[in-house]
Amino acid sequence: MNATRLAGPTIDGVRRDLTARFSSAGIESAELDARILTGAALGLDLTGLIKAARQRVAETEAVKLEAFARRRLAGEPVARILGLKEFWGLPFRLSTETLVPRPDTETVVELALEMLCALPHSTGPARIADIGTGSGAILLSLLSELPDAIGVGTDISPAALMTASQNAAELGMMSRAGFVACNYAAALLGGFDLIVSNPPYIRSTDVAGLAVEVRDHDPHRALDGGADGLNAYRDLIPEAARLLKPGGALVVEAGIGQSGDIEAFMTAAGLTMAGAPRTDLGGVTRAVGGRKMPR
Repeated sequence: MNATRLAGPTIDGVRRDLTARFSSAGIESAELDARILTGAALGLDLTGLIKAARQRVAETEAVKLEAFARRRLAGEPVARILGLKEFWGLPFRLSTETLVPRPDTETVVELALEMLCALPHSTGPARIADIGTGSGAILLSLLSELPDAIGVGTDISPAALMTASQNAAELGMMSRAGFVACNYAAALLGGFDLIVSNPPYIRSTDVAGLAVEVRDHDPHRALDGGADGLNAYRDLIPEAARLLKPGGALVVEAGIGQSGDIEAFMTAAGLTMAGAPRTDLGGVTRAVGGRKMPR
């Protein structure tokens, strides 16, 4: 913390004022956002904010916090402002070419782990592919739980892959994770035990109606799934089925009301539905899995 504070408002006062501004602007998470941004501007965690509540905010800190506040009031999400988002208990750096990892996507990790662990014991390390990896959140979360596994993430955006590589390096997983630029799985060879993906699944006509935090700040091509939101699955699922080992599993994230269509695509590609689909906190089926049965 800055040791030379000016006689400005207290930390607690600044945080409360910011909460009120966010609340007046209709930000649902006003109190949480104000606390996180205040802590980030002052270099304090929650405990630090409580302990230093009556200390004064230095001018330089106030300027930094006001810059954060203006960005949030303009609709930029907190994770974008800080350039960092926690997912599966791990910190992930973000860029303009990556989605902000969301709690709903942790259902993909949960189902993928269950389906991979149900595979017969293999003599070698499990091989995982994450199609459209973005920040690398799904792949690296899986590798954090599977210390003997190796994986590759693909993305059409070289900038996204740079972010994913940085995350892998900072999480100590560069020796087990590789990244390649291609459309879906075009550059991959077969032999995967597990393939995961969170593809674009928003209907084109629905993109404009998304929350400003998503519509104006997440990469458009990571959102727009075509007229019915299912274009990515039509391309991805047959490719994934071809690349899986016998017994291997595919797990994808689904949009609202899309799980039935995704299951049909998997069945048409020769996969058998396996693992109980995972629902998010709102009851929406978010993770769907299929298995390539041995012949």
